[in-house]
Amino acid sequence: MMTFELFTRVALREDFSRYKLCRGDVATIVEYHPVANGEDGYSLEVFNAVGETIAVLVVSESQIEPLMNNEVLHIRVLDQAV
Repeated sequence: MMTFELFTRVALREDFSRYKLCRGDVATIVEYHPVANGEDGYSLEVFNAVGETIAVLVVSESQIEPLMNNEVLHIRVLDQAV
């Protein structure tokens, strides 16, 4: 069963140094990948501050979390990522 709906914005739960992404970075779900005997996954698209795609990656459901109404978005320079 799909926990997150398509085109929902979510936060990363961990760093993805290959893509220069950090825990807490925001991504948009663009595809759902159900797994019969394991953890479902999602394809995510990550945008820079002006809306250009900077990464597309596949993650397991446990690697993302919903955005909360008590959180605020933050800008950082991509080159300074982990």
